[in-house]
Amino acid sequence: MRNNRNPVSIRMVRLLEKLAPSEGYTQSALDTVRLMRSDRPLGRTPVLYEPSIVIVCQGRKLGFLGNEVYVYDAQHYLVLSVPLPFSTETQASPDEPMLAVSIRLDLLELSELIAHIGAARQHPEAAPAGIVSTPLDDKLAGATIRLLEALTEPLDAQVLGPAIVREICYRVLTGEQGAAMRAALAHHGRFGRVARALKRIHTEYAEPLNVARLAEEAGMSVPAFHANFRTVTQTSPIQYIKSTRLHQARLMMIRDGVTAAAAAGRVGYESASQFSREFKRLFGRTPVEEVRDMRESFTLSPAVRFGT
Repeated sequence: MRNNRNPVSIRMVRLLEKLAPSEGYTQSALDTVRLMRSDRPLGRTPVLYEPSIVIVCQGRKLGFLGNEVYVYDAQHYLVLSVPLPFSTETQASPDEPMLAVSIRLDLLELSELIAHIGAARQHPEAAPAGIVSTPLDDKLAGATIRLLEALTEPLDAQVLGPAIVREICYRVLTGEQGAAMRAALAHHGRFGRVARALKRIHTEYAEPLNVARLAEEAGMSVPAFHANFRTVTQTSPIQYIKSTRLHQARLMMIRDGVTAAAAAGRVGYESASQFSREFKRLFGRTPVEEVRDMRESFTLSPAVRFGT
């Protein structure tokens, strides 16, 4: 299969094999860029992705959100404008591992780009979208190769890397579904009010979070907030809060080595038994089983924040 690939794809794979020698996440020389690798197929798994661009250079991932399926592979990249809990399936093998680069989005850094693009008025407007899968074009592929090449040299990464990341963001924002991403990242209208509520949930997940208060802060009635929240996330506010807490607790146990009881308390659970029940309902395993399996399967970078 590798012999049928074009030179650009082959170059991407070789660079990623060098930059990501171990399974799991590898933190690059740039804080906003991480590398992903899986040497084996992974069944449908709950994950929590932050706002990001994910470019898969080999293998394939499927994202499941509500009734929608999002494919991101060597021909398609994934973009999320808001943090979303969903589930993924990974197609990979030891001969052809799944290799990808993930770029975290920063709204403050993107705001200037969005303003420039809007001022040029060369691109149509569109309804905001929380997640999209888009064909990878030659310009974005070329920028991705230059980013990976820069990441192989620490000085190149620090000097050249930020500008290349900016170019990649520009290519995404002006690409096939860039208008939907710009509308979402601009945080206008009801989508923007829900996006701000999501940001608060991720900032204050360990604190008591009242849906009625979130709705009031969003300037909506509780029924309207529920309806708009589900449109963006495909889930209810309560389920979103619960999923966020459970994902954060999972990372604390894997990354920091804390016990299930300690993690439960850190993310806002008053009952350790309730935490364990809800954890098993989401991940299909007890906290102890999940942590043991993850530690045996992957070498995780200390910088890991969100699930693969």
